[in-house]
Amino acid sequence: MSFWKRLFGGGTEKPAAEPIEYEGFLITPQPIAEDGGYRISAVIEGEVGGETKTHTLIRADVLRDPDDAAEASVAKAKQMIDQTGAGLFDA
Repeated sequence: MSFWKRLFGGGTEKPAAEPIEYEGFLITPQPIAEDGGYRISAVIEGEVGGETKTHTLIRADVLRDPDDAAEASVAKAKQMIDQTGAGLFDA
């Protein structure tokens, strides 16, 4: 990384996380940088009736470490899938 990018903060964005398969769903952790921490957030995708549906999970929890936030995002998404299954796509 160049001196100028380090000095002015460029290039600090982490690459997108790889989706994790769980119970027929895909979970992509996407913690949101906020207030010196990272808000728990993930995108859950699943196929319902031959159509791909997407749900964005955003929680109030904010963690300091981005890796901890990504791990917690996956855990919360798994919990939601366990509790509601495909019903999480119902509006």
